[in-house]
Amino acid sequence: MSLPVAAVQRALQEEGLDGWLLYDFRGTNPIASRIAGLTGSGKMATRRWYYLVPAQGEPRGLVHAIERHNLDALPGSKHPYAGRQQLDTGLRDLLRGARRVAMEYSPRNNIPYVSRVDAGTIEAVRGFGVEVVSSGDLVQRFEAVWTDDVYRTHVRASESLYRIKDRAFELIRERLKFGRPHTEYDVQQAMVGWFVEEGLVTSDPPHVAAQENAGDPHYSATRDTHRAIGPGEIVLLDLWGKLPSPGAVFADITWMAFTGPVVPDEYGRAFAAARRGRDAAVELVQRAVRDGREVRGFEVDRTCRGVLEAEGYAAQFIHRTGHSLGEEVHGNGVNMDDYETHDDRRLIAGTGFTIEPGIYTDRFGVRTEINMFVGERDARVTGPLQQEIVALG
Repeated sequence: MSLPVAAVQRALQEEGLDGWLLYDFRGTNPIASRIAGLTGSGKMATRRWYYLVPAQGEPRGLVHAIERHNLDALPGSKHPYAGRQQLDTGLRDLLRGARRVAMEYSPRNNIPYVSRVDAGTIEAVRGFGVEVVSSGDLVQRFEAVWTDDVYRTHVRASESLYRIKDRAFELIRERLKFGRPHTEYDVQQAMVGWFVEEGLVTSDPPHVAAQENAGDPHYSATRDTHRAIGPGEIVLLDLWGKLPSPGAVFADITWMAFTGPVVPDEYGRAFAAARRGRDAAVELVQRAVRDGREVRGFEVDRTCRGVLEAEGYAAQFIHRTGHSLGEEVHGNGVNMDDYETHDDRRLIAGTGFTIEPGIYTDRFGVRTEINMFVGERDARVTGPLQQEIVALG
Protein backbone atom coordinates (compact mmCIF):
# COMPACT_ATOMS: atom_id res chain seq x y z
CA MET A 1 0.00 0.00 0.00
CA SER A 2 1.10 3.61 -0.47
CA LEU A 3 1.70 5.79 2.55
CA PRO A 4 -1.54 7.67 3.46
CA VAL A 5 0.20 10.92 4.37
CA ALA A 6 -2.94 13.02 4.83
CA ALA A 7 -4.55 10.43 7.11
CA VAL A 8 -1.35 10.05 9.13
CA GLN A 9 -1.16 13.82 9.58
CA ARG A 10 -4.75 14.00 10.79
CA ALA A 11 -3.99 11.25 13.31
CA LEU A 12 -0.84 13.05 14.50
CA GLN A 13 -2.79 16.25 15.06
CA GLU A 14 -5.45 14.38 17.02
CA GLU A 15 -2.75 12.75 19.15
CA GLY A 16 -0.91 16.03 19.79
CA LEU A 17 2.28 14.80 18.09
CA ASP A 18 4.72 16.72 15.91
CA GLY A 19 5.52 13.73 13.73
CA TRP A 20 5.91 10.01 13.20
CA LEU A 21 9.54 9.03 12.70
CA LEU A 22 9.76 5.77 10.76
CA TYR A 23 13.12 4.02 11.01
CA ASP A 24 14.52 0.68 9.91
CA PHE A 25 17.83 -1.14 9.71
CA ARG A 26 18.04 -4.47 7.90
CA GLY A 27 14.40 -5.32 8.53
CA THR A 28 14.49 -4.90 12.30
CA ASN A 29 11.36 -2.72 12.13
CA PRO A 30 8.88 -4.39 9.76
CA ILE A 31 6.14 -2.04 11.00
CA ALA A 32 7.97 0.98 9.56
CA SER A 33 8.46 -0.77 6.22
CA ARG A 34 4.78 -1.73 6.02
CA ILE A 35 3.50 1.72 7.00
CA ALA A 36 5.83 3.34 4.45
CA GLY A 37 4.71 0.87 1.78
CA LEU A 38 8.23 -0.43 1.23
CA THR A 39 7.59 -4.10 1.98
CA GLY A 40 8.42 -6.24 -1.02
CA SER A 41 10.05 -3.40 -2.93
CA GLY A 42 12.92 -5.70 -3.90
CA LYS A 43 15.51 -3.03 -3.18
CA MET A 44 18.61 -3.82 -1.17
CA ALA A 45 18.30 -2.28 2.29
CA THR A 46 21.52 -2.75 4.23
CA ARG A 47 21.80 0.74 5.74
CA ARG A 48 19.71 2.81 8.14
CA TRP A 49 16.90 4.92 6.77
CA TYR A 50 14.62 7.47 8.46
CA TYR A 51 11.40 9.00 7.23
CA LEU A 52 9.55 11.70 9.14
CA VAL A 53 5.86 12.38 8.52
CA PRO A 54 5.24 15.72 10.28
CA ALA A 55 1.88 16.75 11.64
CA GLN A 56 1.98 19.56 9.10
CA GLY A 57 4.06 20.14 6.02
CA GLU A 58 5.98 17.92 3.64
CA PRO A 59 7.46 14.57 4.73
CA ARG A 60 11.22 14.21 4.57
CA GLY A 61 13.64 11.31 4.57
CA LEU A 62 17.24 10.48 5.36
CA VAL A 63 18.81 7.64 3.40
CA HIS A 64 22.31 6.27 2.82
CA ALA A 65 24.11 7.52 -0.29
CA ILE A 66 24.65 4.03 -1.73
CA GLU A 67 20.93 3.29 -1.32
CA ARG A 68 19.67 6.79 -2.06
CA HIS A 69 16.81 5.59 -4.23
CA ASN A 70 15.19 3.33 -1.61
CA LEU A 71 12.73 6.04 -0.53
CA ASP A 72 11.99 7.40 -4.02
CA ALA A 73 8.43 6.03 -3.97
CA LEU A 74 7.59 8.14 -0.91
CA PRO A 75 6.47 11.76 -1.11
CA GLY A 76 8.63 14.63 0.11
CA SER A 77 12.32 15.45 0.10
CA LYS A 78 15.09 12.96 0.77
CA HIS A 79 18.63 13.72 1.84
CA PRO A 80 21.54 11.30 1.49
CA TYR A 81 24.20 10.67 4.11
CA ALA A 82 27.40 8.63 4.03
CA GLY A 83 29.59 8.63 7.13
CA ARG A 84 28.33 8.62 10.69
CA GLN A 85 29.01 12.34 11.12
CA GLN A 86 26.74 13.08 8.16
CA LEU A 87 24.18 10.73 9.68
CA ASP A 88 24.27 12.66 12.95
CA THR A 89 23.92 16.01 11.19
CA GLY A 90 21.22 14.67 8.87
CA LEU A 91 19.15 13.29 11.72
CA ARG A 92 19.42 16.58 13.59
CA ASP A 93 18.18 18.44 10.50
CA LEU A 94 15.42 15.92 9.91
CA LEU A 95 14.06 16.48 13.42
CA ARG A 96 14.46 20.26 13.43
CA GLY A 97 11.34 21.88 14.89
CA ALA A 98 9.92 18.64 16.30
CA ARG A 99 9.44 18.35 20.04
CA ARG A 100 7.43 15.13 20.32
CA VAL A 101 7.51 12.26 17.83
CA ALA A 102 6.15 8.74 17.73
CA MET A 103 8.36 5.74 17.03
CA GLU A 104 7.99 1.96 17.29
CA TYR A 105 8.91 2.05 20.96
CA SER A 106 7.23 0.90 24.15
CA PRO A 107 8.20 2.19 27.60
CA ARG A 108 9.89 -0.63 29.55
CA ASN A 109 9.09 -2.87 26.57
CA ASN A 110 5.57 -3.25 27.93
CA ILE A 111 4.27 -4.01 24.42
CA PRO A 112 7.02 -6.01 22.69
CA TYR A 113 4.97 -6.28 19.49
CA VAL A 114 5.45 -2.51 19.03
CA SER A 115 8.94 -2.17 20.51
CA ARG A 116 11.00 -2.44 17.31
CA VAL A 117 13.44 0.49 17.53
CA ASP A 118 16.69 -0.18 19.38
CA ALA A 119 17.57 1.73 22.54
CA GLY A 120 20.56 3.45 20.90
CA THR A 121 18.42 5.00 18.19
CA ILE A 122 15.94 6.21 20.78
CA GLU A 123 18.85 7.75 22.71
CA ALA A 124 20.08 9.49 19.56
CA VAL A 125 16.68 11.06 18.90
CA ARG A 126 16.29 12.13 22.52
CA GLY A 127 19.77 13.60 22.35
CA PHE A 128 18.40 16.26 20.02
CA GLY A 129 15.87 17.32 22.66
CA VAL A 130 12.99 15.39 21.09
CA GLU A 131 10.57 13.39 23.22
CA VAL A 132 9.85 9.90 21.89
CA VAL A 133 6.45 8.32 22.54
CA SER A 134 5.00 4.99 21.45
CA SER A 135 3.42 4.72 18.02
CA GLY A 136 1.25 1.85 19.25
CA ASP A 137 -2.09 3.58 18.76
CA LEU A 138 -0.99 5.00 15.40
CA VAL A 139 0.00 1.53 14.21
CA GLN A 140 -3.47 0.30 15.15
CA ARG A 141 -5.13 3.02 13.10
CA PHE A 142 -3.25 2.05 9.97
CA GLU A 143 -2.82 -1.70 10.38
CA ALA A 144 -5.70 -2.99 12.49
CA VAL A 145 -8.87 -1.10 11.48
CA TRP A 146 -11.39 -3.06 9.40
CA THR A 147 -13.57 -1.62 6.66
CA ASP A 148 -17.19 -2.76 6.37
CA ASP A 149 -16.18 -5.25 3.67
CA VAL A 150 -13.38 -6.63 5.84
CA TYR A 151 -15.78 -6.99 8.77
CA ARG A 152 -18.06 -9.07 6.56
CA THR A 153 -15.19 -11.45 5.79
CA HIS A 154 -14.75 -11.96 9.53
CA VAL A 155 -18.44 -12.72 10.03
CA ARG A 156 -18.47 -15.23 7.18
CA ALA A 157 -15.37 -16.94 8.57
CA SER A 158 -16.94 -17.02 12.03
CA GLU A 159 -20.12 -18.66 10.73
CA SER A 160 -18.01 -21.34 9.03
CA LEU A 161 -16.01 -22.02 12.19
CA TYR A 162 -19.16 -22.59 14.22
CA ARG A 163 -20.44 -25.06 11.62
CA ILE A 164 -17.12 -26.91 11.71
CA LYS A 165 -17.23 -26.98 15.53
CA ASP A 166 -20.72 -28.51 15.43
CA ARG A 167 -19.64 -31.16 12.95
CA ALA A 168 -16.63 -32.05 15.09
CA PHE A 169 -18.75 -32.56 18.19
CA GLU A 170 -21.23 -34.62 16.21
CA LEU A 171 -18.40 -36.78 14.89
CA ILE A 172 -17.15 -37.43 18.43
CA ARG A 173 -20.70 -38.14 19.65
CA GLU A 174 -21.36 -40.61 16.83
CA ARG A 175 -18.11 -42.51 17.29
CA LEU A 176 -18.66 -42.77 21.04
CA LYS A 177 -22.20 -43.99 20.52
CA PHE A 178 -21.09 -46.83 18.25
CA GLY A 179 -17.85 -47.55 20.10
CA ARG A 180 -15.63 -46.67 17.17
CA PRO A 181 -12.04 -45.81 18.13
CA HIS A 182 -11.01 -42.25 17.40
CA THR A 183 -8.21 -39.89 18.38
CA GLU A 184 -7.54 -36.19 18.65
CA TYR A 185 -5.68 -36.41 15.37
CA ASP A 186 -8.62 -38.14 13.63
CA VAL A 187 -10.95 -35.30 14.61
CA GLN A 188 -8.40 -32.65 13.72
CA GLN A 189 -7.91 -34.09 10.23
CA ALA A 190 -11.65 -34.30 9.65
CA MET A 191 -11.86 -30.61 10.58
CA VAL A 192 -9.04 -29.78 8.15
CA GLY A 193 -11.18 -31.27 5.38
CA TRP A 194 -14.20 -29.23 6.47
CA PHE A 195 -12.09 -26.07 6.32
CA VAL A 196 -11.58 -26.82 2.64
CA GLU A 197 -15.32 -27.42 2.15
CA GLU A 198 -16.10 -24.09 3.84
CA GLY A 199 -13.53 -22.25 1.73
CA LEU A 200 -11.39 -21.22 4.69
CA VAL A 201 -7.64 -20.92 4.95
CA THR A 202 -5.67 -21.05 8.19
CA SER A 203 -2.13 -20.78 9.52
CA ASP A 204 -2.15 -24.12 11.35
CA PRO A 205 -4.54 -27.03 11.83
CA PRO A 206 -7.13 -26.66 14.60
CA HIS A 207 -6.38 -27.81 18.11
CA VAL A 208 -8.23 -30.85 19.43
CA ALA A 209 -7.21 -31.58 23.02
CA ALA A 210 -8.67 -34.23 25.32
CA GLN A 211 -8.49 -34.32 29.12
CA GLU A 212 -4.93 -33.58 30.36
CA ASN A 213 -3.94 -32.24 26.94
CA ALA A 214 -6.63 -29.56 27.31
CA GLY A 215 -4.59 -28.34 30.29
CA ASP A 216 -1.81 -27.25 27.89
CA PRO A 217 -2.92 -23.97 26.22
CA HIS A 218 -0.72 -24.60 23.16
CA TYR A 219 -1.15 -28.34 22.78
CA SER A 220 -1.56 -29.44 19.17
CA ALA A 221 -2.14 -33.02 18.07
CA THR A 222 0.15 -34.31 15.33
CA ARG A 223 0.42 -37.54 13.39
CA ASP A 224 3.01 -38.76 15.90
CA THR A 225 1.78 -37.11 19.10
CA HIS A 226 -1.88 -37.53 20.04
CA ARG A 227 -4.16 -39.59 22.28
CA ALA A 228 -7.46 -41.41 22.00
CA ILE A 229 -10.65 -39.61 23.01
CA GLY A 230 -12.45 -41.84 25.46
CA PRO A 231 -15.73 -41.66 27.41
CA GLY A 232 -15.96 -39.36 30.41
CA GLU A 233 -13.35 -36.87 29.16
CA ILE A 234 -13.19 -33.14 28.54
CA VAL A 235 -12.55 -32.07 24.92
CA LEU A 236 -11.32 -28.64 23.83
CA LEU A 237 -11.63 -27.40 20.23
CA ASP A 238 -9.68 -24.28 19.21
CA LEU A 239 -10.10 -23.29 15.56
CA TRP A 240 -9.28 -20.21 13.52
CA GLY A 241 -9.55 -19.34 9.86
CA LYS A 242 -10.31 -16.71 7.26
CA LEU A 243 -11.50 -16.38 3.68
CA PRO A 244 -8.81 -16.57 0.99
CA SER A 245 -9.69 -13.14 -0.44
CA PRO A 246 -7.19 -10.24 -0.18
CA GLY A 247 -7.61 -8.26 3.04
CA ALA A 248 -9.78 -10.90 4.74
CA VAL A 249 -9.37 -11.21 8.50
CA PHE A 250 -9.48 -14.14 10.89
CA ALA A 251 -12.11 -15.45 13.24
CA ASP A 252 -10.87 -17.53 16.19
CA ILE A 253 -13.02 -19.53 18.63
CA THR A 254 -12.69 -22.15 21.37
CA TRP A 255 -15.51 -24.45 22.50
CA MET A 256 -15.72 -27.17 25.16
CA ALA A 257 -17.43 -30.56 25.33
CA PHE A 258 -17.58 -33.58 27.65
CA THR A 259 -17.80 -37.14 26.36
CA GLY A 260 -20.50 -38.26 28.74
CA PRO A 261 -24.12 -37.52 29.66
CA VAL A 262 -23.43 -35.30 32.70
CA VAL A 263 -20.57 -32.81 33.08
CA PRO A 264 -18.74 -33.33 36.41
CA ASP A 265 -19.03 -30.47 38.90
CA GLU A 266 -15.27 -29.78 38.88
CA TYR A 267 -15.29 -29.11 35.14
CA GLY A 268 -18.56 -27.23 35.26
CA ARG A 269 -17.37 -24.90 38.02
CA ALA A 270 -14.13 -24.12 36.20
CA PHE A 271 -15.95 -23.38 32.96
CA ALA A 272 -18.52 -21.23 34.76
CA ALA A 273 -15.73 -19.11 36.25
CA ALA A 274 -14.14 -18.65 32.82
CA ARG A 275 -17.55 -17.77 31.38
CA ARG A 276 -18.19 -15.16 34.06
CA GLY A 277 -14.77 -13.63 33.46
CA ARG A 278 -15.47 -13.53 29.72
CA ASP A 279 -18.85 -11.91 30.24
CA ALA A 280 -17.42 -9.30 32.62
CA ALA A 281 -14.84 -8.34 30.00
CA VAL A 282 -17.50 -8.14 27.29
CA GLU A 283 -19.68 -5.92 29.49
CA LEU A 284 -16.77 -3.59 30.27
CA VAL A 285 -16.03 -3.07 26.57
CA GLN A 286 -19.66 -2.64 25.59
CA ARG A 287 -20.38 -0.20 28.39
CA ALA A 288 -17.27 1.89 27.65
CA VAL A 289 -18.04 2.15 23.93
CA ARG A 290 -21.69 2.94 24.64
CA ASP A 291 -20.66 5.70 27.08
CA GLY A 292 -17.99 7.11 24.78
CA ARG A 293 -15.24 6.32 27.31
CA GLU A 294 -11.75 5.16 26.42
CA VAL A 295 -10.87 1.63 27.46
CA ARG A 296 -7.45 0.07 27.15
CA GLY A 297 -6.31 -3.50 26.66
CA PHE A 298 -4.90 -3.96 30.15
CA GLU A 299 -8.22 -2.86 31.70
CA VAL A 300 -10.08 -5.63 29.89
CA ASP A 301 -7.58 -8.21 31.11
CA ARG A 302 -7.78 -6.93 34.69
CA THR A 303 -11.57 -7.13 34.66
CA CYS A 304 -11.64 -10.69 33.34
CA ARG A 305 -8.75 -11.88 35.50
CA GLY A 306 -10.28 -10.34 38.62
CA VAL A 307 -13.31 -12.61 38.29
CA LEU A 308 -11.20 -15.76 37.98
CA GLU A 309 -8.98 -14.69 40.88
CA ALA A 310 -12.01 -14.07 43.10
CA GLU A 311 -13.19 -17.62 42.36
CA GLY A 312 -9.84 -19.15 43.30
CA TYR A 313 -8.36 -19.74 39.85
CA ALA A 314 -5.62 -17.07 39.80
CA ALA A 315 -2.80 -19.61 39.43
CA GLN A 316 -4.61 -21.55 36.69
CA PHE A 317 -5.18 -18.62 34.28
CA ILE A 318 -1.72 -18.38 32.74
CA HIS A 319 -2.12 -16.29 29.58
CA ARG A 320 -3.56 -12.96 28.50
CA THR A 321 -7.30 -12.52 28.13
CA GLY A 322 -7.28 -11.89 24.38
CA HIS A 323 -5.43 -10.85 21.24
CA SER A 324 -5.98 -8.64 18.24
CA LEU A 325 -7.44 -10.18 15.09
CA GLY A 326 -6.30 -9.23 11.61
CA GLU A 327 -5.03 -10.69 8.37
CA GLU A 328 -2.86 -12.79 10.68
CA VAL A 329 -4.67 -14.59 13.49
CA HIS A 330 -2.67 -12.50 15.96
CA GLY A 331 -3.19 -9.04 14.53
CA ASN A 332 -1.40 -5.72 14.99
CA GLY A 333 -3.95 -4.05 17.24
CA VAL A 334 -4.38 -3.95 20.99
CA ASN A 335 -4.23 -7.16 23.03
CA MET A 336 -6.32 -7.69 26.16
CA ASP A 337 -3.29 -8.05 28.38
CA ASP A 338 -2.03 -6.92 31.77
CA TYR A 339 -0.43 -10.30 32.52
CA GLU A 340 2.16 -11.19 29.90
CA THR A 341 2.55 -7.53 28.87
CA HIS A 342 0.99 -4.21 29.91
CA ASP A 343 -0.96 -3.19 26.83
CA ASP A 344 -2.07 0.40 27.31
CA ARG A 345 -3.25 0.88 23.74
CA ARG A 346 -6.83 2.02 23.34
CA LEU A 347 -9.59 -0.11 21.87
CA ILE A 348 -10.48 1.91 18.79
CA ALA A 349 -13.42 1.79 16.41
CA GLY A 350 -13.05 -0.68 13.55
CA THR A 351 -10.90 -3.23 15.38
CA GLY A 352 -11.53 -6.86 16.31
CA PHE A 353 -10.08 -9.07 19.02
CA THR A 354 -10.65 -12.19 21.10
CA ILE A 355 -11.77 -12.68 24.69
CA GLU A 356 -10.51 -16.11 25.82
CA PRO A 357 -10.05 -16.84 29.51
CA GLY A 358 -8.98 -20.35 30.41
CA ILE A 359 -8.27 -22.52 33.44
CA TYR A 360 -5.51 -25.13 33.17
CA THR A 361 -4.43 -27.95 35.46
CA ASP A 362 -2.34 -31.09 35.08
CA ARG A 363 -5.53 -33.15 34.74
CA PHE A 364 -7.75 -31.02 32.50
CA GLY A 365 -8.30 -27.56 31.07
CA VAL A 366 -11.20 -25.38 29.95
CA ARG A 367 -11.37 -22.25 27.84
CA THR A 368 -14.06 -20.13 26.24
CA GLU A 369 -13.06 -17.94 23.31
CA ILE A 370 -15.23 -15.43 21.47
CA ASN A 371 -14.56 -12.56 19.08
CA MET A 372 -15.54 -8.91 19.52
CA PHE A 373 -15.68 -5.95 17.16
CA VAL A 374 -15.68 -2.31 18.22
CA GLY A 375 -17.90 -0.05 16.15
CA GLU A 376 -18.36 3.70 16.33
CA ARG A 377 -21.20 3.50 18.86
CA ASP A 378 -21.32 -0.11 19.97
CA ALA A 379 -19.20 -3.21 20.58
CA ARG A 380 -20.55 -6.58 19.58
CA VAL A 381 -19.74 -10.26 19.97
CA THR A 382 -19.62 -11.72 16.47
CA GLY A 383 -20.80 -15.25 17.24
CA PRO A 384 -22.63 -17.41 19.79
CA LEU A 385 -21.54 -17.41 23.44
CA GLN A 386 -21.03 -20.84 24.98
CA GLN A 387 -22.92 -20.95 28.28
CA GLU A 388 -22.02 -24.44 29.49
CA ILE A 389 -19.91 -27.40 28.46
CA VAL A 390 -21.64 -29.47 25.78
CA ALA A 391 -22.45 -33.00 27.03
CA LEU A 392 -21.94 -35.44 24.16
CA GLY A 393 -23.56 -38.37 25.96
